[in-house]
Amino acid sequence: MASEIHMPVPVCLIANTQTRGLVVQQEALQVLSEITQPVVVVAITGLYRTGKSYLMNRLARQRKGFSLGSSVQSHTKGIWMWCLPHPCQPGHTLVLLDTEGLGDVEKGDTKNDTWIFVLTILLSSTLIYNSRGTIDQQAMDQLHYVVKLTEHVKLKAAPKKSEDEVEDSEKFVLFFPSFIWAVRDFTLQLKVAGKEISADEYLENALKLKAGSGPETQRYNQPRECIRQFFPDRKCFVFDQPASKRDLVRLEELEDDELDPEYQQQVEKFCSHVWEKSPPKTIPGGHIITGHLLGKLAVTYVEAIQSGAVPCLESAVLALAQVENAAAVKEAVTLYQDLMEQRAKLPTETVQELLELHTQCERETLELFMARAFKEDICSFQAELIRQVEAVKVKFCMDNKQASRNKCEAALRDLSQHMERRISEGVYSVSGGYQLFKGDQQALVEKYWELPGKGLQADAVLQEFLQSRKTLAKSILQTDLSLTEEDKELKSEQDQYERAEQEREVQRKKGAEDKQKLQGRLRSYKEHTLQLRKKLEHCCVRQLEEHQKMIRHKSKEGSALLKDGFCEKATQLRMVTYRLEEEYHYSRNNFMSWIGVMVPILLSLAFAILRL
Repeated sequence: MASEIHMPVPVCLIANTQTRGLVVQQEALQVLSEITQPVVVVAITGLYRTGKSYLMNRLARQRKGFSLGSSVQSHTKGIWMWCLPHPCQPGHTLVLLDTEGLGDVEKGDTKNDTWIFVLTILLSSTLIYNSRGTIDQQAMDQLHYVVKLTEHVKLKAAPKKSEDEVEDSEKFVLFFPSFIWAVRDFTLQLKVAGKEISADEYLENALKLKAGSGPETQRYNQPRECIRQFFPDRKCFVFDQPASKRDLVRLEELEDDELDPEYQQQVEKFCSHVWEKSPPKTIPGGHIITGHLLGKLAVTYVEAIQSGAVPCLESAVLALAQVENAAAVKEAVTLYQDLMEQRAKLPTETVQELLELHTQCERETLELFMARAFKEDICSFQAELIRQVEAVKVKFCMDNKQASRNKCEAALRDLSQHMERRISEGVYSVSGGYQLFKGDQQALVEKYWELPGKGLQADAVLQEFLQSRKTLAKSILQTDLSLTEEDKELKSEQDQYERAEQEREVQRKKGAEDKQKLQGRLRSYKEHTLQLRKKLEHCCVRQLEEHQKMIRHKSKEGSALLKDGFCEKATQLRMVTYRLEEEYHYSRNNFMSWIGVMVPILLSLAFAILRL
């Protein structure tokens, strides 16, 4: 798409309707479909009327955009989207998602609040939770939606294979965004025991667990445990009140010098962090999500909710893979055709010349396909790529032959004009005419071979030309009175021998061409095998790195629990970590051997099907 995104105002991405529930809006999907850049998705959630929209407008570097309202009524309904050029990451698009306020009692039906919270998490790469006052038990209770995530999101479509298998929720960190808690109208001093602390330390203190096993303690600990488990990458920002209560009703109209100076600095620090640190949206395996794919994700998740199911992360990745891999095949085939058209100067002198060009273009085509494609079901799409590229290559080969034939036929028509005139004038119908005819024809052949750029059909077209003159030559031979019958018989045998030699030469060259084509197929097979192996190995390495990061988080969290005296919880987490480590070692030991065995088998099958 264009380097600049022109989206003057936000649009609704997911509407929260009374009759149809959550509905993805086509206008927003159209906007996303045109964004081929990686997207950094920053979403905000929290209670209604806590100033979420104002923060998002500041992230958009605008005073107005997302609706603020000036009363206690919630303005934002559903999930609204604003796509903008990223202020700090060239080549990326910043997608801001402003969500409907949670817990609005006036809207009556709050059943979709949890789903809106779930969708905000699943679609974003950075999640901002916005609250007011302090991070106390009331604030934690208001974040009760985080406790319901295990009931509203699943990792795999298939059920657990055994009791020893790790729970889905233990791997949510692979999909979940980084977490920022924004505390508005903060009323405390950042101090503990008289010592100043950072906002991040304030958050970590607020997330500390209580000892005990009673219902009250469990209620206290549960949201804290979920935040610690699901969001290892977390940060906190606190904000003073931006202006006097009287001016808050026109907050979006206030000039900077009318805002509290401390508040201004806090907002600038917050925006700088979000712009500079928020990562692009990715899915496990490190595949970066574009605007187009973000729209597909939204549709996939909402369709699951509408059907009464729970969004499945594995199914969503497979759905994206089908879309993106098909698009990767189409883009790669288009690139191959464009490269061949730009570089091929038809006709080529030899088959080898065209095949070498094909090899170069195919390599670049494969690199594009592998860079864009998901590893999920990649082999079947690579087989389709092989089929389509082969079809384009075959057409180029046919066009190459036709271009050569056209050029050779035109050359022979031009060169034979002199002989045609002599035939019509009866020059060869005299004593010694046959020898004269043969001399002129040999001169024609020599001039023909001197012409450059005839292409690989030069021999075949010449033989067809000479064959077409066979009857004429025989007629001239029979009427030549200077030759005895024995001479004519010898000349006829000599002509037949020469034609046979010429035909054998044509067949020899055809055999050499067939051999070159076979060698080209072998090169193609090796290139496909190499590229697929590299792709799968890269994806495996990324998955193992993500797995290691997850293990490090669990180990760090276990150590923190142990340090705070929660030995039983630390032991439970250590068992989870141990099973994750087992999975890691099993994957590491088996990934590469599986790739080594399966890649040649799958590609051999693809090439075998192609030959049928």
